[in-house]
Amino acid sequence: MKAIKARVCRGLPQGAEINIVDNSGARLAKIITVKGYKTRTRKKQTAAVADLCTCNVTAGKPDMKHKVIPVVIVRQKQGYQRADGTTVKFEDNAGIVLRDVKLGMPKGTVIKGPISKETAIRWSQVAKIASTVL
Repeated sequence: MKAIKARVCRGLPQGAEINIVDNSGARLAKIITVKGYKTRTRKKQTAAVADLCTCNVTAGKPDMKHKVIPVVIVRQKQGYQRADGTTVKFEDNAGIVLRDVKLGMPKGTVIKGPISKETAIRWSQVAKIASTVL
């Protein structure tokens, strides 16, 4: 994972539901943990764009439901500021399922909708299958 040069506001707390926007079979997922997030006792972990999360599938195909999967956040509703001063907001909170976390290989082959530039920089394999990068 590469570092990103944006002050990303963490807009997705633990327990938030996100849309899965690839063709892996999952539709909705609930955030369980955020990888690499250090916090004090009893404070909820929060995720932002380009973060790796562990999620539980709440809706989707029967073989994917109730499974724990690794997910990368590609869009968030909460606005964040880039280094050039622009503020970015998306319509929904969305993520994609990863097959291999170490290599960053996505499970699906198509991503519906745009992904953030920060996600494309940090996860290059995800950027290859993205239709648009904002």
